[in-house]
Amino acid sequence: MAKILIVEDDITFSQLLQGFLKKHQHTVEAANTIKSGLKLLDENSFDLLLLDYRLPDGTGLDILNHVASKNLGISAIIMTSFNDVPTAVKAMRLGAFDYITKPVNPDELLMIMSNALNKKVESLPKKSASPSNIIKGNSPEAHKLYRYIDLVAPTDMSVIIQGESGTGKEYAARTIHTQSNRNHKPFIAIDCGALSKDLAASELFGHVKGAFTGALQDKKGQFEVANGGTLFLDEVGNLSYEVQVKLLRALQERTIQPLGSTKQIKVDVRILTATNDDLTDSVARGDFREDLYHRLNEFKIQLPPLRERGKDLELFIAHFIQLSNQELQRNVKELSPEVKDLLLRYSWPGNLRELKNVIKRMVLLSPNETAEVSSLPDEMLFTVNRQQTIQQKPTSDLKAINEQNEKLLITQTLEKVRYNKSKAAKLLNIDRKTLYAKIERYEID
Repeated sequence: MAKILIVEDDITFSQLLQGFLKKHQHTVEAANTIKSGLKLLDENSFDLLLLDYRLPDGTGLDILNHVASKNLGISAIIMTSFNDVPTAVKAMRLGAFDYITKPVNPDELLMIMSNALNKKVESLPKKSASPSNIIKGNSPEAHKLYRYIDLVAPTDMSVIIQGESGTGKEYAARTIHTQSNRNHKPFIAIDCGALSKDLAASELFGHVKGAFTGALQDKKGQFEVANGGTLFLDEVGNLSYEVQVKLLRALQERTIQPLGSTKQIKVDVRILTATNDDLTDSVARGDFREDLYHRLNEFKIQLPPLRERGKDLELFIAHFIQLSNQELQRNVKELSPEVKDLLLRYSWPGNLRELKNVIKRMVLLSPNETAEVSSLPDEMLFTVNRQQTIQQKPTSDLKAINEQNEKLLITQTLEKVRYNKSKAAKLLNIDRKTLYAKIERYEID
């Protein structure tokens, strides 16, 4: 069982949560402030954090930043009120695994905790396995995607896989590896967004004992571990400039040099990369080396968001229901008309990952063969109903109609980019100051 740290200033709720988790055989520590939580983190090792967002001396983001700066690698779940859901989504971009709204549903909490703890194990570099339990879809976008994968997989070309969070970039990379001539060698996946500058260099190229404080023994880098196979660099745009220089040299010369060593090691590795953002923008800003970009971009694959995949959404819903029935030993056979309507009208800003989680939660909370609206997350119902209210509000006032449409467009764009206001402003072709003013004017959460 897991060792869990709860940081929650509501003492009664914290005590109830501690008792519930201990009944499920977990070891639990609790704090009610950021300061006391950080002290426990520095004195103990934990498998999972349950963080209240609003705390007396800060927010749960302060603890997330501490975990990231120390490279502790601990999964975190944000516990928040309904009104703070957009903030919780931001927390996920900063490293939180997931969020749960209060009042907490016990079964939902256990499911999210299980996913977070399993994700921690799965995040370790591992050899490739053939992708399974996946359907491709029948939309024109899906056919185009897999045609490109079929073309590029047998080659040794470097590929940039671009797409929104949750669209399946790592699955696409694994499929390319599986269909390549390197499929008998390792597939190593690295999340560059979770690595500090010093840790990234060590993780990629290795180090020798004494290379830096804490280097107590020699360590092989993932380039060496993946030799003969495929190295997948997720969120490659987060690599520091210094690591970009070393990466370019490794790709050009096909050799690496571990930190603190004078030894050159030959490697034969195919590089696949992924990014949520367009790296050409990072190149233009000077955040990403142009020569490295061209070295990585021998072929680019754009993964379509779920909202642009048409009838594929219904296929994925049915597929995830089947998988969840098997995993949770449920027997959901159909959706109520209200559930089906909501699932098809929702914009799915988290794409396939969000859909899979929502369906799994829905199946878990459906004791009978028909899934009802009560099994869907409140924030999802609120989003769909809010959009419908804006669209259907009758008026003959041209100015009011334009404002309604503008509010709807801004809301949909923010959800599309998971509340990244810089990206939203760019898509809307306005500056950030104007966007902030409109968000405040329209009271967009």
